[in-house]
Amino acid sequence: MVAPFWGPTLDCPDPLRLAEFYQQVAGGELTVVTAAFVELRFDAFSLGFQRDLNYRAPTWPDPRVPQQCHLDFMAADLDSEQARIVAAGAVPTAVQPEPATFRVFLDPAGHPFCLTTWRTPSGPPESR
Repeated sequence: MVAPFWGPTLDCPDPLRLAEFYQQVAGGELTVVTAAFVELRFDAFSLGFQRDLNYRAPTWPDPRVPQQCHLDFMAADLDSEQARIVAAGAVPTAVQPEPATFRVFLDPAGHPFCLTTWRTPSGPPESR
């Protein structure tokens, strides 16, 4: 191993707002807070949120502005977890490819992310 994984950083117009949203979704601790960057730290990794004044939200599933990346969160019960993240500021997308096992949402900056009950040691569903 050359370097251990630390975590992704998402571009967005308001780093603190987006970090607080993901803190409501997944927990973690805000450890760095500046106007340009916020870090949300977990035990084994960190999510970063970086101000981009020219940020353009993805238009998923329309490819005109690609999603760049998305985050997946495990849920024991999709309906109850969906209610919690919508209350935190998430918006369900119109397209839901596999709503029985995962649901797609947009965070406050427009990044797609999923709640899923799907688990496997071999990787993500082939349909993604």
